[in-house]
Amino acid sequence: MADDGKDGLLGQVRKKLVESKERWAREGRLLTGRSARPEAERLPPGQRRVENWPILDLGIQPDVPLDRWKLEMGGLVETPLAWDWETFRAQPQIRDVSDIHCVTQWSRYENAWDGVSARHLLGLVKPKPEAKFLMFTSYDDYTTNLPLSDFDDDDVLLAHAWEGKPIPRDHGGPVRIIVPKLYFWKSAKWIRRITFMADDRPGFWEARGYHMRGDPWTEERYG
Repeated sequence: MADDGKDGLLGQVRKKLVESKERWAREGRLLTGRSARPEAERLPPGQRRVENWPILDLGIQPDVPLDRWKLEMGGLVETPLAWDWETFRAQPQIRDVSDIHCVTQWSRYENAWDGVSARHLLGLVKPKPEAKFLMFTSYDDYTTNLPLSDFDDDDVLLAHAWEGKPIPRDHGGPVRIIVPKLYFWKSAKWIRRITFMADDRPGFWEARGYHMRGDPWTEERYG
């Protein structure tokens, strides 16, 4: 009974969170009407810089032991892959430092990430010519879509460490996607599957009024 009560409470929290974010989308909350260029302005319109790293999720933080973690990559690719933790860590590793921008208005500068580059992954799975988009699926069943052209960049990676330490569970560990040029809801936590697609499809927040791409400098907060 205690577990049922806990699940019910999490469901209520999640429902209220989703409803509030859907209301933000309907009202166009936080929009300034400005646009900017990243080479001219480091802080995107409507954002504020923070020193901490706020925790945002849907009320569920999956506990994924490393010996049970798996990442599947498939869809419109020549070589579908499935990595366990040992295989993932055996891939070439990179470090990238980037700013991150959350749609809830905060930005954090100079985050150091360690992980596997998106371009290394693309070189292995070999997307078919008709593949134009991706869908990320997380261990909490969260989904978000992304143009393949945004994934195919030198600052995009599958990160397992932040500032030299394993990414904690509440921030999406053991592995999360990092796509720093877009709002951070596109950088899926607790990643478990990447699906390559011909057509764009909305993920969790996109189906609830958020933008299909999410460029911070043109304030693509909502659809």
